[in-house]
Amino acid sequence: MGKRVIIAGGGTGGHIFPAIAIANAIKKEAPDTEILFVGAKGKMEMEKVPQAGYRIEGLDIAGFNRSSLIKNIGLPYKLLKSFLQVRTIFKKFKPDAAIGVGGYSSFPVLRLAQAKGIKTFIHESNSFAGKSNIMLGKKATKIFTGTDGMEKFFPAEKIMVTGNPVRNGISDRAISRKEALDFFSLEETKRTVLVVGGSLGARSVNEAIDKGLEKLEAAGLQLIWQTGKPYAERATLRAGGMKNVWVNEFITRMDYAYAAADIVVARAGAMTVAELCTAKKPVIFVPYPFAAEDHQTVNAMQLVNKNAALMVKDNEVLQKLVFMTIELSLDTGKQEELKTNIAPLGITDADERVAAEVLRLI
Repeated sequence: MGKRVIIAGGGTGGHIFPAIAIANAIKKEAPDTEILFVGAKGKMEMEKVPQAGYRIEGLDIAGFNRSSLIKNIGLPYKLLKSFLQVRTIFKKFKPDAAIGVGGYSSFPVLRLAQAKGIKTFIHESNSFAGKSNIMLGKKATKIFTGTDGMEKFFPAEKIMVTGNPVRNGISDRAISRKEALDFFSLEETKRTVLVVGGSLGARSVNEAIDKGLEKLEAAGLQLIWQTGKPYAERATLRAGGMKNVWVNEFITRMDYAYAAADIVVARAGAMTVAELCTAKKPVIFVPYPFAAEDHQTVNAMQLVNKNAALMVKDNEVLQKLVFMTIELSLDTGKQEELKTNIAPLGITDADERVAAEVLRLI
């Protein structure tokens, strides 16, 4: 009889894709394990998890809204409702363990599991731990971290540094550059810039690229431009008829996007950083300035200080990003230097490390 594991969390690709990678690694190691995901209704995970072949239950939950306090009026009710929903899920599924990957739904699931004496595991991908993970960490069975130096947030004896799990296909690099460029209908002879604003998009990055499209074209560059939902329509109209631009709100095959790219422009979420280290690409980071404790800047600076990446501040992106992208595209020596320095930072088996430890302890 296989073990039953709940994986809770989501909200962004940075939480969902590592969760799916961990689930796949558990199934590979112990095929008879039953896995159930728990997410937040209306969030990305409700679509992405079933696409990956797993069952998901949605909670009526939302986080604290920092920008509009009035929107928090219903928060205690939603929290209470989500705890009752989690109770029902536990009664039906009877989990042996719960893994939290961050995001709204992690907290009620792991809190209830701990109250019931069920083993709980946390994966903290960022170099700055989230508040709910810090609270949950006190009673967690094991805490997996993307980076070292996390003793300031969690009990040292519970920490295991595993790195951050990356999506299938990115680490094994089985796709040729030609194959990848064909996938996006782009030319083999041109240098390619991949612009990724994270799964939800990045307004400042999108505006800078929008403003600089002609300059990028004049420099002989072609673009794979992932805009996120809010900017998709505007970007599609703007790039209409430009043969050197592939534009979409979301890239379903990031393995192809990384294989096609010569240079990457990206936010500095922990998972994006992990994927870029594994893909070994020259990157210009534009950290999201409103991330908790400005952790994206911390993530980016860890690489910048090792001469493994470049960085532009969000408030300077309109003035500097396009210019820096063109400058880097012309400097092959700098590209090679960045590639050489980023390569050793990639961890390709984080998902297997997490899976093996979870299965060992349950």
